[in-house]
Amino acid sequence: MVRSPFADDPGRASDVFVTLGALAEERGTDAAGVALLGGWPGLGHDGCRVVKGRGRFSAVWRAELLAELDRAPVALGHTRWATQGSPVEPANASPMLVGAPGAAGIVGTHNGDVDAAALRARFALPAPSGGTDSEAVFQLLAGRRGSSCVTGALEALVGRAALAWADRDRPGQVHLARAALSPLAVAVDSEQNIYWASNPRWFRVVQRYTRVRFVTIVMLREGTYMRVGTERAPGRRDRPQVLAAASFVPTARPVDHDDRVWTGFTEADRARDQSTLRHRLATPGLVTVA
Repeated sequence: MVRSPFADDPGRASDVFVTLGALAEERGTDAAGVALLGGWPGLGHDGCRVVKGRGRFSAVWRAELLAELDRAPVALGHTRWATQGSPVEPANASPMLVGAPGAAGIVGTHNGDVDAAALRARFALPAPSGGTDSEAVFQLLAGRRGSSCVTGALEALVGRAALAWADRDRPGQVHLARAALSPLAVAVDSEQNIYWASNPRWFRVVQRYTRVRFVTIVMLREGTYMRVGTERAPGRRDRPQVLAAASFVPTARPVDHDDRVWTGFTEADRARDQSTLRHRLATPGLVTVA
């Protein structure tokens, strides 16, 4: 979530965030976590507090975090279904903090499964602290500024990936990217708060159980990158908006074509999304268009 500074009641957007976290349990219960970014004193990690642990989001989320969530300009949540790396190792859970504080570090979440060995062979990435592909992806993205630099890194990914990450020195902005297959939907409510999630159906469920109404719900196409948030100019308050957008060509492997990509989707949402797929298909020694 990227919060609008003009919302009458911050609790409405916070309710959406927590509800989305609970709904996301259908896509993973191995681990879960939240990252609250704001830049105010006491959070640590350069204004970023990360809370995560094993099990369901509903078990990791704590009511005492609600006051901090209400103040946070940006919040990231994640539920994990472990495809690489032990599900019991804390370093493998997300959101992940990558990069030294004050040195263009990022905090991010990743849904999917990519060829981490290929990334490490191609790029001089730091030694990993865990066993996930997600850490390699965030190491590749850390410090990259500008759409062309970011999309160049995203085109190097081979496999499934939906990503949300924030630069710790720009806590009012979030990068969103959908590479191959792994779904990513974006919604904006009537107060201009911006949200993202793995399933567009969740936003329709949220409307039934919270006070929030969405003015738009969009399923991002494969190969979409955008930076959303506020510029945070001194003395000025802006509504969150799309600050940059670009497209790139994602690549998937034959093994990535798995119906579990659309777990929890309605038949209509699934058919609509499958009709828009446009990734390249990688096979040994060959890349072709899917």
